[in-house]
Amino acid sequence: MTWVILTGRQNDLDQVATPHKIITNRDYLAHPALFRGQRPKVINLSNNYGYQSRGYYASLLAGSRGHRVIPTVETMIDLSERKLYEHALPELELALNKCRKDLGGTFPAKAAIFFGIGPSKIWDRFAKLLFDWFRAPALEVHIKDSAEWASIRKIGFLPLARMTEDEEEFFLQCLDTYTNREWRDTKGRTPARYTFATLVDPHEELPPSEISSLRYWARIAEKMGVEVEPITRKDLAKLANYDALFIRETTSISNHTYRFARRAQQEGMPVIDDPLSMIRCTNKVYLNELMTYNKVPVPPTVMIAGTSDFEVAAQALGFPLVLKIPDSSFSRGVKKCENMLELTKLATEWLEDSDLLIAQKFIPTEYDWRVGVLGGQPLFAVHYLMAKKHWQIVNHKASGKPDQGGIKTFTLKQTPPHVVETAVRAAKCIGDGLYGVDLKETKDGVFVIEVNDNPNLDHGWEDSGEKDELWVRLTQWFLERLERPDK
Repeated sequence: MTWVILTGRQNDLDQVATPHKIITNRDYLAHPALFRGQRPKVINLSNNYGYQSRGYYASLLAGSRGHRVIPTVETMIDLSERKLYEHALPELELALNKCRKDLGGTFPAKAAIFFGIGPSKIWDRFAKLLFDWFRAPALEVHIKDSAEWASIRKIGFLPLARMTEDEEEFFLQCLDTYTNREWRDTKGRTPARYTFATLVDPHEELPPSEISSLRYWARIAEKMGVEVEPITRKDLAKLANYDALFIRETTSISNHTYRFARRAQQEGMPVIDDPLSMIRCTNKVYLNELMTYNKVPVPPTVMIAGTSDFEVAAQALGFPLVLKIPDSSFSRGVKKCENMLELTKLATEWLEDSDLLIAQKFIPTEYDWRVGVLGGQPLFAVHYLMAKKHWQIVNHKASGKPDQGGIKTFTLKQTPPHVVETAVRAAKCIGDGLYGVDLKETKDGVFVIEVNDNPNLDHGWEDSGEKDELWVRLTQWFLERLERPDK
């Protein structure tokens, strides 16, 4: 992996201070052929990031050359005026004030944060959050402290030229931590062109991919010059050391998976699932409106915002009907109501936590079609069978142990064309990533039930129809975006 350090002046940083290549931003700008054929990670330590300065142009042109760089010009612009970053202050100040007790009750007037690392462990939560918002090597936070609340007066860049001797020594330690990575033993292996991070939770009960399936993918990807490495939620700080991210945990806007996706996007990395797809797919209210607007067939639906809508749903849909919490996964937050009493009780309870609910016509089938779509093209097709003596593919029992139905596999050629075409249309409404479209096929036509941003991909199951071609195409999706950043 090639790291390149850009400085404003030749003597800003001693070459012996780091093992990485150090050049001035002037040399970097003047020699566009530098690092041709490579994809270096650039750390821009220019003393001036002002608009149209050399530091600004260094980051701007790094992007055009396919180099990954921090800070990006977006970060430079964000931090140029307080009004451009004040939307981040409430969350940052909340994290900052949680440090008060451990700091002895008072805050310093300013604090230096290097690569998301603060002056001590006490600052960890705040420093990591600050780096998540503003990907910059060195930041200085000016703090206004009162007896009960510390507010942030200003967030700015801290150039090497203004660092004290102690600060520069600590900065170099943080630089080493940020760029250091434990590599797996590659003895006897062909060096990989790229390394993909795969975010997993080894303890998740229903993961979208089993670890064994990801190992299978890794063997195929290795033949294509790609190394696949598992990471966990603890590895956010190391994410920039990889070339791409594949999230294989159940995604949620409210947990770390969204933060990983957002961080990957900030780093210019190809990522599945991307943040926008997460936002769009995890909310059933949005999905229903989006599909309806784009004339993708969905079951008859009524939005419930209050008790007056109960009767509307009952009249429009009849019983039984299906009631859904907008943000739910794996059949959780989806219940069947057999009559008005059940609807009133359940909807009243759920409306305490959600301002909107979705009620849909109940369409009984023995299976749901699941069509995988990647980059706007069909990837796989299967039947997910209903769980035993249940109307859903997953039955979340009171005991806590989920009961899943079986699976029946098909090749894409065996799958009815109208099912595939409807799935692709639905997925294209979301984006260009990987999606699992759930459909019900009835005598009245095909209906899209859901579009999943985090669909299951397991060896011996979803890949049974298309075999290894599924994993090859998955790898190619990332490679195309690495080698053609404009894609």
